[in-house]
Amino acid sequence: MVVCPNCNHSNPDGAVQCEACYTPLPAMINCPNCGASAQADANFCGQCGFNLQKGAVASGAHSEAEVALATAPPQPNLPDPVQLDPLVTPEPLVAVSLPDGDNLSELPDVASAEEPLPPPPVPPVVASPEINSGAMPESGPKTQLQQQSAHLFHVQTNTSLELPNNLAVIHLGKQNDRIPPDIDLSGFPDAEIVSRIHADIRLEGDAYFIEDVGSSNGTYINNTPLPMGNRHRLRSGDRIALGKGDRVTFLFQIS
Repeated sequence: MVVCPNCNHSNPDGAVQCEACYTPLPAMINCPNCGASAQADANFCGQCGFNLQKGAVASGAHSEAEVALATAPPQPNLPDPVQLDPLVTPEPLVAVSLPDGDNLSELPDVASAEEPLPPPPVPPVVASPEINSGAMPESGPKTQLQQQSAHLFHVQTNTSLELPNNLAVIHLGKQNDRIPPDIDLSGFPDAEIVSRIHADIRLEGDAYFIEDVGSSNGTYINNTPLPMGNRHRLRSGDRIALGKGDRVTFLFQIS
């Protein structure tokens, strides 16, 4: 069955449009790890947590390299270089014999007959300013940046969960062998509607984004379903529901 991301209506396999609200339905694929059905644009399998996008890239990398090599234009055949005759024929060297008794030191020095070159000009010496050996003036007080902290406030139990600020990706879900959750929701009421690998919260700069990674019962932001694979920028006060019926609900807070 294909679940409509707009109205959650169950449509038969192979349907391209929702029977209830006529919304275009996403294409479905089978997980290469466990064989479960998942949407083609999902990042992870909702059953086993397999990284669907990583497997797709690995399977197509070799074929793209082969296509690029096969479609490369042929290299032109260049002709052999042509040997050119020299412009000026060098004259042969003639050996000069000196008469007996001649001293080479008495021959005139051609280099000494030329006028000597004037010495290079000496740049003027500029007195350097005196360096004050006293203490450097103290600068003003340093500005201390305050790091913001984000929390998930559980509405049903009035519990506040602080998001770790040292992780770029925070996994929400329950204990599993594939991707252990950074925030484990196993002990919360109605946790059975939460998938083992349900959603990710990503920290990029000072902004937080949430993404459904293939959960069985979906993720809702302010009572609106979040399509699988799409990201939503969280703002303080946003209502996050994991699963249908608003039974596991959090309020996103920044302080």
